[in-house]
Amino acid sequence: MSAQTDTVTTVYKVSGMSCGHCEGAVSGEISQIPGVTSVKAVAAAGEVTVVSAAPLDEEAVRAAIDEAGYELVGRA
Repeated sequence: MSAQTDTVTTVYKVSGMSCGHCEGAVSGEISQIPGVTSVKAVAAAGEVTVVSAAPLDEEAVRAAIDEAGYELVGRA
């Protein structure tokens, strides 16, 4: 029973997501960032929860979200 302490969870606010396709597009781009182990986008909340091996460069996250066609508002 060891707790997972070697990951960082960050929640980002993203504007423009409105459906499952949006969630998939954002998740797909963010999941390509090195070190990311899990991405869960929730369009209704406008939030993306990212689990990574180490803290991510926010500019890398911003670029990935921008590439998907959405806008990073900031951290939740």
